[in-house]
Amino acid sequence: FVLTHVAGTQALLDAAVRRPVERMMYVSTAEVFGSVEHGAWRESDRIGSRSPHGASRAAAERLALSYVRTQGLDVVVTRCSDNYGPYQLPEEMVPLIVTSLLDDKPVSLDAGGLHVREWLHVTDHCAGVQLVAERGRTGEVYHVGGGTALTDRELTGRLLELCGADWSAVESVPDRAGHGRRPALSWTKIAEELGYSPRVDLDEGMLATVDWYRDNRGWWQPLQDRAALWP
Repeated sequence: FVLTHVAGTQALLDAAVRRPVERMMYVSTAEVFGSVEHGAWRESDRIGSRSPHGASRAAAERLALSYVRTQGLDVVVTRCSDNYGPYQLPEEMVPLIVTSLLDDKPVSLDAGGLHVREWLHVTDHCAGVQLVAERGRTGEVYHVGGGTALTDRELTGRLLELCGADWSAVESVPDRAGHGRRPALSWTKIAEELGYSPRVDLDEGMLATVDWYRDNRGWWQPLQDRAALWP
């Protein structure tokens, strides 16, 4: 995580300074905050991730924004809620559940499925990123949110139904250390400044996503096979 997010970001920032680019974007994540019990994190709120992944992303954000003042680089940062949709790697939650069910494999659910995530279709995320790239203010952070909040258990139930499976396919596992219980983002800023609004309905988006993985085994199966060979 540190090599990819921090050292990798620094390498790109330095390259952008040596060969000037019009704008550099850092696409980050709600995981830089950790959890919030009520309401939603605003862009100006203090970041405080509890996981190495989120902490390294937060460090990369700060590094990228520091180049605005020190190098005069045009940098903007976005943070998003959980994404779903086609072409997502099968290690991520939605495709992992779907591909497991399509292969008649068990599905894991940690912490009793009580974690709450906001699910945003990838096309809505991309639309937000494009708005910020074109019209966002230099040195600013924008939250690309607006997804539908579901507990992991609720999400799993929807995917079981769409895949024609039942709860006998689900097994409980221990929670991951540092796993945020409710990473929620406020997206008022991007809506008011840039006119952003998500468009993909969750039910329609999830149905289309399940259909895509069902119809495109040739894309995701080789990725699963390679992952199984990793140490």
